[in-house]
Amino acid sequence: MIRPQNKKQKEVANFRKSLQVNQQVITAGGIHGVIKEINDDHVVLEIASNVKIKIDKSSIFADASAANNQPK
Repeated sequence: MIRPQNKKQKEVANFRKSLQVNQQVITAGGIHGVIKEINDDHVVLEIASNVKIKIDKSSIFADASAANNQPK
């Protein structure tokens, strides 16, 4: 059981290292947004027109474009 969990943690860590400006992402809280700024420990997401929030990088959970392409 520990092996799959470690694998998932490594995948998420690699994903967070590869974040890019203008990438659509989903936070752990379920907020969808577009990355506008990336700093050492936080990112700025635009969640609506002219609405930006600053969140911790560890809150970024998934790539929204990949999540939208998964079968339902």
